[in-house]
Amino acid sequence: MIQSMTGYGKAEALLPSGKLTLEIRTLNGKSADINIKTSLLPKDKELEVRKLLADKLVRGTIDLYVSFEPAAGNNAHSINADAFHDYWTSVVSAMAKETFMAKMSFKDPGTASMLANAVLRLPDVVDAKKADIIGPEDWPAVAKALDQALEQLMSYRATEGRALYADVTSRVAGILKLYDEVERLEGERIANVREKFNKALADLAAKPDPSRLEQEMIFYLEKYDINEEKVRLRQHCKYFMEVIDNEPYPGKKLGFIIQEMGREINTTGSKANHAGIQQLVVRMKDELEKVREQSMNIL
Repeated sequence: MIQSMTGYGKAEALLPSGKLTLEIRTLNGKSADINIKTSLLPKDKELEVRKLLADKLVRGTIDLYVSFEPAAGNNAHSINADAFHDYWTSVVSAMAKETFMAKMSFKDPGTASMLANAVLRLPDVVDAKKADIIGPEDWPAVAKALDQALEQLMSYRATEGRALYADVTSRVAGILKLYDEVERLEGERIANVREKFNKALADLAAKPDPSRLEQEMIFYLEKYDINEEKVRLRQHCKYFMEVIDNEPYPGKKLGFIIQEMGREINTTGSKANHAGIQQLVVRMKDELEKVREQSMNIL
């Protein structure tokens, strides 16, 4: 069964220093574009993680997020006293220059607490001791959590893949049914062409040689014959189903098949010379465009 390239997985690793949360999010992409959006992972493990993600997920835009929540009583953060002092001095000085703030008392516990909390949120005031979060002895637990997040993500992809499969295959079947309607209109189309041709001759009061007229009529009708397009489109649809049913990662190949299907539908429209067939061609194009959009998310 096919897989979607859209997915999400999340898992946690409980370490002595606190709780590590790993999240993996994927979107469609032409290749494996892996983004590790964290500085918590040890540098010597980054290549290993990238290879694991590429091997398991194959293709798509892949983002890995890692967050850390320190254990109670664990001094996982420290205050940069120099940075705090510089920010505090600058803020107090700036506030003293504002008329409506000049009367504020920084000796008041409420005011001082509010200002201190604001300063603590400024850049570089609080330093996380990231280097101590994941040690060599912690890596097995982190690796296990990464595997769990991947398993959850791949399950998500499989669920999305089933929905994609049902949608695109039903639309391909719909295109074939629309082409059945085109075939039913072919006799009417040929009759209309003959009628227009004969009317034009009558208006000209021409009396052509019957055998020559038949030859010209055959030549004219051959220019508008869609039998080859019909055969090729049905073959492309059959190949589409074979690929989506039998190949593990059919997404790219399906894109090429859809291009060929579009070519046959467009040629049918250019040869139609019939309002009813033109309307059916427009509906086929609409269905094929929806198949194209959905197939871009198939792995």
